Amino acid sequence: MTPEEIMQVAIEAAEKSETPYGAVIAQGSQIIEVAGNSVFPDNDPTAHAEVNVIRKLAMRSGTKSLEGYTLYTTYEPCPMCAAACLWANLSEIVYGACVDDFVDYNPNLIDLRCQDVIEKSPFSVQLKGGLLLEQCKNLHKLYPIE
Repeated sequence: MTPEEIMQVAIEAAEKSETPYGAVIAQGSQIIEVAGNSVFPDNDPTAHAEVNVIRKLAMRSGTKSLEGYTLYTTYEPCPMCAAACLWANLSEIVYGACVDDFVDYNPNLIDLRCQDVIEKSPFSVQLKGGLLLEQCKNLHKLYPIE
């Protein structure tokens, strides 16, 4: 699968969870795990799509190290999710929309970019943004933040 096709699966996970947030972990061009955001149905403020997909793969694989895997997510990871990606040793993060696209939209935004979290850590992870940007931005129109 191409990166665009993988991101489309993340978009579908967001739609399935009826939120703007979906995530996929891939190894090369193969999708390994998929998750949406489940904060509200689970009553769990940590159940962001990125954390959910990391948890699912770590449990299934029996390891906390996801080195060699890439996270695709519809939205730039928040500080909590960025740290989870680092602790999981993910090799790359690819996101669609970024914090700057919604700075006036999300009243709960913590103004700390994923890149800043990475730079302040001892870990090295590649970060790429803007993949299927318009489709990812549209998720916020379809599923407004409560």
